Amino acid sequence: MTVRRMGALAAVALLAVLSACAPGGGADRPLVVVSTNILGDVVGELVGDQGEVLTLMKPNADPHSFEISAQEAARVRSADLVVSNGLGLEEGLQQHLDAAAADGVPTFVAGDAIDVLAYAGADAHGTPDSHFWTDPARMIDVVDALEPALAQIDGMDAAALAVRAEAYRAQLEQLDAEMTEAFAAIPDERRALVTNHHVFGYLADRFDFAVIGAVIPGGTTLAAPSASDLADLVKAVEQTGVPAIFAESSSPDRLVQALASEADVHVDVVELFTESLTEPEGAAPDYLTMMRVNTQRIAGGLSP
Repeated sequence: MTVRRMGALAAVALLAVLSACAPGGGADRPLVVVSTNILGDVVGELVGDQGEVLTLMKPNADPHSFEISAQEAARVRSADLVVSNGLGLEEGLQQHLDAAAADGVPTFVAGDAIDVLAYAGADAHGTPDSHFWTDPARMIDVVDALEPALAQIDGMDAAALAVRAEAYRAQLEQLDAEMTEAFAAIPDERRALVTNHHVFGYLADRFDFAVIGAVIPGGTTLAAPSASDLADLVKAVEQTGVPAIFAESSSPDRLVQALASEADVHVDVVELFTESLTEPEGAAPDYLTMMRVNTQRIAGGLSP
């Protein structure tokens, strides 16, 4: 090989290295680690291609119990920002979030950015409700607080971030308007929700529903209902005449099916996507789609 040929190859190699290290090339992009896939989708909408967004929770997982690998745990500790839900949701992940914070990794807890509601039912009464994303208005609050946190990351273009945040905020406002219109058509006597466990407190507060019970009494899917819990729910279903009860896609619906079979009325069991997004080819691949699907199914299940 000639000296000229060797020099040309070396120049090509150097250009490749420089390209990889340039802004947007991938090697030096900021790393934002996100706990849940719902928040991961929102963060990805804001960040775009300015940084790498690593979502720890896989599609169709349970946010209360999912775990991560040692490699993922190491990346949490090396992140430029760690975004979590908070309010006790990430039960299987909390030790890693705490370790990252102790190491000085910047953190953003979405639950700190909203007006928090407390659970109203049974075992979880009085404790913070972590399922704020069922209210799109509260997700707007999260975006408002998240934007400046992301803008503080070295290498992030604040102006570009602001443009993306404003565009996504407009989509959330449109979603809120669509949900308001769809739910307004449900008669007052049918505006009652029964589900696997308590996930609808914020939706009920925002859109004027009554949560009459949950098959799992606490705020976590790791809890289990007692015979008296099921008996109380059967009584509530019979007294209210609710036409449908709702099962989450991330949790088995055997208990909901059992409740439906015990009630002395015909009750449909409707699947919702409340705690996890699906794979891209699924029915709820992103937050906006998930909320629209749920809105359609709730309105359809409770309307005459």
